Amino acid sequence: MNKRWWLLGLLGLLVILFFAFDLQRYFSLDTLKTSHEALLQAYEEKPFYIIGIYSITYIVMAALSLPGAAVMTLAGGAMFGLWVAVPVVLVSATAGATLAFWAARYILRDSVQRRFGGRLETINRGLERDGAFYLFSLRLVPAFPFFLINLLMGLTRIRSVTFFWASLVGMFPGSTVYVNAGTQIASIGSLSDILSPALILSFLLLAMFPWLARWSVGLVKRHRLYARWPKPDTFDRNLVVIGAGAAGLVTAYIAAAVRARVTLIEGRKMGGDCLNYGCVPSKALIRSAGFLKEAQQSASLGIRQTRVDYDFTDVMARVHRIIKTVAPHDSIERYTRLGVDVVQGYARITSPWTVEVNGQVLTTRAIVIASGARPVIPAIPGLESVRYYTSDTVWSLTERPERLVVLGGGPIGCELAQAFARLGCQVTQVEQGDLLQREDADVRALIKTALLDDGVQLLTQTKAVRCEIAHGPDGKVQQLIVQDRDGQEQTIIFDAILCAVGRMPRTTGFGLEELGIPVTSAHTIETNAWLQTLYPNIYTCGDVAGPYQFTHTAAHQAWYASVNALFGDFKRFKADYSVIPWTTFTDPEVARVGLSEDEASTRGTAVEVTRYDLDGLDRAITDEAAHGFIKVLTVPGKDRILGVTIVGRHASDLLAEYVLAMKHGLGLNKILDTIHTYPTWPEANKYAAGDWKRAHAPEKLLQWVEKFHAWRRGEKKNQPGR
Repeated sequence: MNKRWWLLGLLGLLVILFFAFDLQRYFSLDTLKTSHEALLQAYEEKPFYIIGIYSITYIVMAALSLPGAAVMTLAGGAMFGLWVAVPVVLVSATAGATLAFWAARYILRDSVQRRFGGRLETINRGLERDGAFYLFSLRLVPAFPFFLINLLMGLTRIRSVTFFWASLVGMFPGSTVYVNAGTQIASIGSLSDILSPALILSFLLLAMFPWLARWSVGLVKRHRLYARWPKPDTFDRNLVVIGAGAAGLVTAYIAAAVRARVTLIEGRKMGGDCLNYGCVPSKALIRSAGFLKEAQQSASLGIRQTRVDYDFTDVMARVHRIIKTVAPHDSIERYTRLGVDVVQGYARITSPWTVEVNGQVLTTRAIVIASGARPVIPAIPGLESVRYYTSDTVWSLTERPERLVVLGGGPIGCELAQAFARLGCQVTQVEQGDLLQREDADVRALIKTALLDDGVQLLTQTKAVRCEIAHGPDGKVQQLIVQDRDGQEQTIIFDAILCAVGRMPRTTGFGLEELGIPVTSAHTIETNAWLQTLYPNIYTCGDVAGPYQFTHTAAHQAWYASVNALFGDFKRFKADYSVIPWTTFTDPEVARVGLSEDEASTRGTAVEVTRYDLDGLDRAITDEAAHGFIKVLTVPGKDRILGVTIVGRHASDLLAEYVLAMKHGLGLNKILDTIHTYPTWPEANKYAAGDWKRAHAPEKLLQWVEKFHAWRRGEKKNQPGR
């Protein structure tokens, strides 16, 4: 960092000296005109020497962003003539610009990216994709300050080679105009004589040319893409939505709300995974298991003894009752009343304009694929021969498995391992890596402790090798052979295995292959920023679109997919992933939004960490839940929030305030200024903001204020006894 400051100081000194000694007077149009004959004579006597001096001078001026580039370009034309001056000027200007680009990158880029990396991420992605186009277009307009382009581009992640060649080619037209004007130097009264309004307009049109060309190429590609699919003259509907999970339901709801004719197709159950196999049943099970845990801890509440009898069958019956209670929200009847045409059946896309279901062909202007995801079945030898479940099928259990193996240490695995352990199962959780690998080490440590306290046997850094049936004293037993990272094997006897190693997007069986719609390495459907697939009128959202597998992000994407599908010809919206919260519903809960400490370190983003421990929160103490913490990451020295992690009871609810703050640019000072009811859990957010504020108290000012108060009390500086 010291070297960078030294370099910045040196460059600043050179710029100051340039103006202090009034060197800019040598790079004015009047000076050029009066010394024109002398320069011509010098060039005729020593052409290569003069070209060398000229090039070095031009490079230094461009590198230091000094004024005078226009006059230097005119001087090139005046001295060397058009054919020699154009290449000399282009190479010199580009070399100088590249040096300025490198200087900005070396001195400032890291600090700028650390401080504003989140906000610049969209710009960086755009430049990685279209950097040459942007730069080329800017270079074509000589009225735009080139030195700003050099410095600003240096702060981005555009490649140096791209910057050099795009600059070289982009500056060619403008440089040629100025060089040609330099050959007629005597007739130029001022620099404004060169760039007439008509010429500037010409440059602007020229700058638009690559984008117009790209748009034209896009039209040609689109025409070829659709050429083999006959387009109907009229359409039965505006939109067909495939899949009635969270993403599909919201998509259809929005379409119906704006009076579009929409058909929603679902081959399985309305409500999708969240209602039937995921969020709703798992949280119902967690609530029942949590109550058993509370009953066991009744002594901490001053209740000497409690007795709770439960039947696992009744608990699972409650889970299904909860599903049935919520189901009407996602039912065919409700959506039909909303104006959605709901069809039960398996859809198949037969062309960009047609979808076949139950032998009927539907024509539509746009299609939204919201087919969701399915559990991953790990490739473990012998798994098919034993009793295994997934997060989809575990809800069919009616008898409690006494010995349960949970494969996977992600959110689903941790939630269900803890819940079944609290319900009395002997749970062994096997994870090839570490638990909750997306979270920080202090978060993982708390969750490990909680799982161990609930009786879960944790085997992390452990690989499931094979399943087998063995013969024991009581007959046949099911065994899982696992191997730790040292190669040591261990045998686990179980009654059931729960596979919770992830979920795979559903991308097969409904026509993507026939249309040639590509799938990413993560098995999601490949889309652009507007959630369009290879065919611009076919969109996707939810788990099948990625990059997140959350119900709330599926609903979030659904808004973009539906609006873009219906109104994209007039106005499109890029999906916004800038503030995405999520929660793991263990006890304690883990809730997060934005950066974690580990992510900030990996990205090289400078952050300041404020941590508030919940053991100091009055409401947590009264609830016998005074454990966990709130960790807030902010821009160093500022209250702007970059990320928040909360571990504790009601963490998912506490997080909402931070999500709102990050979404709308509110800092910790605003949270501190907000009145929070006492005694409540959300007060913790205010206390966390207060800890940040105390860490940034103006100590110097407070020292003077202390002296002021002492003076007001009449105390003297050398008062005896003090």
